[in-house]
Amino acid sequence: MGDSFHEQLTEDSAFLRADSRLDTELVDKLILQLNRIYPQILTDKEATRFRNLDVPTGVRLGELLTHLQRKGDEACKEFYRALHLHVEEVYFSLPTRLRLRDNNFDPLAFPQSCQQRYVLNDRGPVFFLGCFSIAVGLALLYYYSEAKVSGGSHGLGMAALGLKKKAQEVLIWYSAEGLGK
Repeated sequence: MGDSFHEQLTEDSAFLRADSRLDTELVDKLILQLNRIYPQILTDKEATRFRNLDVPTGVRLGELLTHLQRKGDEACKEFYRALHLHVEEVYFSLPTRLRLRDNNFDPLAFPQSCQQRYVLNDRGPVFFLGCFSIAVGLALLYYYSEAKVSGGSHGLGMAALGLKKKAQEVLIWYSAEGLGK
């Protein structure tokens, strides 16, 4: 489970060479991905050599895998990323992926701490709607009971202090009109 990507690629190499799903086009996509995104892993000259159509695809793929293993663990990791991006069904059928899937571990996935959801409460949307309904009901009860007792809403005049000029004028006018009745 703690294998490096280099060790995993060594283990998966035989499977990748034998897999018929990796045709010329897909191998070229993998080579171009490594060359364009990570030119330090696969230079233009190396990419041209591995994309030579005169050489059979299986041989080119074998040479590419050997080259990546020589480059180190980071190159092997980026190969797995490119394989996952372009040929997902092959990626998930690799012997090391099957073993890791059985152990519920994927080193390319985000750490578990980044995947957890941040939930403020676990009571759900019905609880939220219930609380919101109670708050709206209390606000309406306060508004209408205050209007009956005092003839207007003094709270509106105080609420106008933090608003823009037009809204402030409307609320102050409304509260003053209610007092005059």
